[in-house]
Amino acid sequence: MLTQIINGKIFTPQGWIEDGSVLIRDHQILEVTNCDLALIGAEQVDARGMFIVPGYVCMHAHGGGGHDFTELTEEAFRKAVKAHQKHGATSIFPTLSSSSFDEIRQGVAICEKLMAEEGSPILGLHLEGPYLTPKRASDQFGGKLCEPNVEEYTSLVESTHCIKRWDASPEVPGALDFARYLKSKGILAAITYTEAEYPLVKKAFEAGFTHTSHFYNGMPGFHKCREYKYEGTVESVYLVDDMTIELIADGKHLPSTILQLAYKVKGTERTCLVTDALAYAAAGEEEVNDPNIIIEDGVCKTKDHEHLAGSIATMDVLVQNMVKAGVQVENALRMASETPARLMNVYDRKGSLEKDKDADILILDSKLNVRAAWDMGQLVEGI
Repeated sequence: MLTQIINGKIFTPQGWIEDGSVLIRDHQILEVTNCDLALIGAEQVDARGMFIVPGYVCMHAHGGGGHDFTELTEEAFRKAVKAHQKHGATSIFPTLSSSSFDEIRQGVAICEKLMAEEGSPILGLHLEGPYLTPKRASDQFGGKLCEPNVEEYTSLVESTHCIKRWDASPEVPGALDFARYLKSKGILAAITYTEAEYPLVKKAFEAGFTHTSHFYNGMPGFHKCREYKYEGTVESVYLVDDMTIELIADGKHLPSTILQLAYKVKGTERTCLVTDALAYAAAGEEEVNDPNIIIEDGVCKTKDHEHLAGSIATMDVLVQNMVKAGVQVENALRMASETPARLMNVYDRKGSLEKDKDADILILDSKLNVRAAWDMGQLVEGI
C-alpha cells in the first residue's frame, strides 16, 4: 500500500523542504521529495501546510495512560505505550524503576514478547537501578537498592537481547566495572541519583557511563562544604565534553533558564528530551490512585508538597517547552528524535525522515501539537 503525505513543510537532516511530499510503502519511507504532485495509486494525505517531522524517540518513561510499566503486565505495557504514541512517541524504551531481579526478568519477558510483534514501537528496555546510592534514592525506591553483583547482572544481560540502557550511581562499589561490562555489550550506561564530583564523573565516563539521567534533578550542583566551594555533578558533567545529557523539559522539573543553559553548553547532539513520565501522563486525574501523590500545576507532587514525584509530560510537550525556552524548532525536534535515536543505536532506521527508514512520521500544527502520526507506516488512532 502506498501513502503520500503532501502539502507540508518537511523536516529532513538537510533542513526544511517546502511543499514537498513523503511517500510511504508499507512500513518504510519510499521517498522524501520536494515535489508534491499526486502519485497515481497512492492514498493521499494533505498536511495543509503543517509540519511533517520524524516521530519522537521516547527513551525514558515509566508509564502513561494510567498504567506503570512496573505493573509487569502486557496490558500495562500496551496501554502506556499507546498513550505516548498519541503524543508523537513512535518509538519507546519502557523504563522499569528500581526493581528486584525477579521483577526485572518479568519485565524482560513482556518486553521481548511485544518487541517480536510486527511493527512494534517498543525497541528495548531501560532499567533504572537497583544499583543506586541510598543517600540520593532511598526514599523513592523503598529498600530495593543494592550494590552491583557481577553474576547477577551478567546472567541477566546474557539471557536477553532487550536491555538497551541501564542507569546507576557511579559511587556505588562495583559501578565502574558494571559500566565497563555494559559498554562491552553495547548497552547505554547512564549516571543518576549521584553526588559524584569531577574526578569520579571523569572516571565514570572513561569506564563507560557516557550518558547522564535526570540531569540537574538527580544530582547536586555547585555547593559549599565548610569554608570551601566544590563543583557538583552538574558542573562535572558539563566539563566532560562528550558526556550526553537528558532534560525533563516538562516546564516543571527545570525552569526555562536552565533548559537554555543546558542546551547552550551541551548542544543539540548531546542533549535528549525525556518525559520521565509516570502512569498519570496522558491520563485523566480520576486515574490517580496513589494516596501519596497529587497532580497540581501540571506535575506530580507528594501530598505534603515537599517534593516533585514525577512528570506527566508527553514528548510533544517537551518540544513545545524547549521552543518556548528559545530553542529553534528544528533543534528541539532533533533532541526529541535524532539525538535519542543515535544514543540508543537505532538511528539507522529511526529519528529522521529519509529514504528506506521506518515510516515513523508526525504532522504538527503551528503550535507543535500532534495532528496525525504514523508508526511504522500505520496511522495511530485516537489523535
